[in-house]
Amino acid sequence: MDQASGLRELVAKSGSTNSRFITIASGKGGVGKTNFAVNFAYVMANVFDRKILLIDADIGLANVHLFLNADPSKNIKNLFNGEPIDSIIHHTYGFDALLGFSGIEDIFEMEDSSVLTIINELERISSQYDYVVIDTGSGINQKVAAFLRASHKGYIITTPEPTALMDAYAFIKSIYNIYGYDSFKIVVNMCKNKEEGELTFNKLKVSAKKFLGIDLELIGILPYTNNLRSAVKNNELICMRYPKDPYSINIANICKNELQLGEGEDENFWRKLFDVMGKKPS
Repeated sequence: MDQASGLRELVAKSGSTNSRFITIASGKGGVGKTNFAVNFAYVMANVFDRKILLIDADIGLANVHLFLNADPSKNIKNLFNGEPIDSIIHHTYGFDALLGFSGIEDIFEMEDSSVLTIINELERISSQYDYVVIDTGSGINQKVAAFLRASHKGYIITTPEPTALMDAYAFIKSIYNIYGYDSFKIVVNMCKNKEEGELTFNKLKVSAKKFLGIDLELIGILPYTNNLRSAVKNNELICMRYPKDPYSINIANICKNELQLGEGEDENFWRKLFDVMGKKPS
């Protein structure tokens, strides 16, 4: 039995959890994806009293630590050296974070027993949270696709800028055509007003329906404000620094929309993740 098949058999022995997994992605950089992920985690934890784990899976360009003022050397790579996962979790701003999800390919070069230990640690930790929010890298690649396919749903962040909108459509088209994944929720960021956000989403929705035959769902519109500009510049959480800013209020509405979609048992994320990555071409 090849190693990937062996891993799938080992991980399949794990049970399901009650955690919900949300992967956050974008067609291009510069659309405010990580800023959204961190503030979403903050509001879910502090306003709606959910237990949240934020995972920085932006391999090579991880920057969640900047918003959390956290030590980036304390990250998930340390698991490969036998360090317990509890010692590398950052507890800050009312939620928890795992930084620098690097070296995912290296897992498949390890012995099955070592891999199973890491997977069990990730599964054990994840099961302690209501939501696990995963901030991926920008653009289309196999790693981002794997996280999306394993997640309960994917949040796609875009802006009204034409290139951002085109890249968001290209991202959705590629993921759908290659993998058949269609659980996309759209967040339109950096809007001048609600009307601009709705117009932007409708362009994306019409194209997806006409050319792909899938229905996209708008989960929220976020404005670009002076307070947001200040918070981003200073690596602050706008929802903590300026809780009454329109951006912060709209983030809270997105969290509310997410909670209204229902909570409950989700399929084992880590089993699905390693399963889909085990099927990648050699």
